[in-house]
Amino acid sequence: MINNFSDLIRMATEQQDAQRMLLLFASAESEGKSPDQQSERGTLSPVMCVDKLPTDIKSFKALVAEADAISAEWDMMFVAGLSGKGQIAPSEKDAEPYLNKMTSDIKTGQDLSQYLVFDRAENLLMFDRQ
Repeated sequence: MINNFSDLIRMATEQQDAQRMLLLFASAESEGKSPDQQSERGTLSPVMCVDKLPTDIKSFKALVAEADAISAEWDMMFVAGLSGKGQIAPSEKDAEPYLNKMTSDIKTGQDLSQYLVFDRAENLLMFDRQ
C-alpha cells in the first residue's frame, strides 16, 4: 500500500523490472463546490513534466525544490511508472510518448485514476470523474 511518496519510490525500486518515474506537475484553478456540495470542481493545467529513475529521486522535499527552481506555479504532481525489461530501465526517449499522453489526459479531462497524485505537502489526492 502506498501512503506517501517514499512508499512509491521504495516500491518502484523493488519491482522485478527496472522503472522510470513519469512526473507531471499541474496547477489547479477552483471553480467552487459541485452542485451536490460534496466535492470541489476546477480546472487542471499541465505546467511541466519530467522523467526520472527512482534512484535519482532523493526525497519528496528535494523533488519539490528541484521543480520549484524551474517553476513554482504548480499545485499537484501526477505520477506514473514505466517498466523496462529486467534491469534495463526505459530510456528518456521511451518515456516521451507517455509524458505526452499524461499531458493530453490532463488537458482534455480524461480519467486520471491511472495516476497517483500528490499535493505539495505529499498528501495523496483523489479525483472524482464527473
